[in-house]
Amino acid sequence: MDTIAFKFVNWDIPELESLKGCKVYNLRIKVLNNEKLTREEKNWITNEINHNSYFRTAIPLQGWCFDFSSVLRLYLVRQYGRWYEYYATDKTALRNMLYGRIERIIDAEQ
Repeated sequence: MDTIAFKFVNWDIPELESLKGCKVYNLRIKVLNNEKLTREEKNWITNEINHNSYFRTAIPLQGWCFDFSSVLRLYLVRQYGRWYEYYATDKTALRNMLYGRIERIIDAEQ
């Protein structure tokens, strides 16, 4: 069975059980149970993945790493004459996260 999260810091942190009410914890449980994610949840995961400085496919919370790589895909995005890499749940979530004119989106995992 996959784990919910793993500790990524060396100092003392709260027990994982104390995070049960957090959104990231509940979404990770939902992903582990193969439940369907809503549009709002997909958008939230995509936004949080691309706006943290610790991981590319995971969301950090209080010293715990919640990995969402099983529901993410790598996309190449051409914007303002340059190419960028983003992980997202789908193209719609990626478009909702980005600002400005998007010239092209390519699924890098095809």
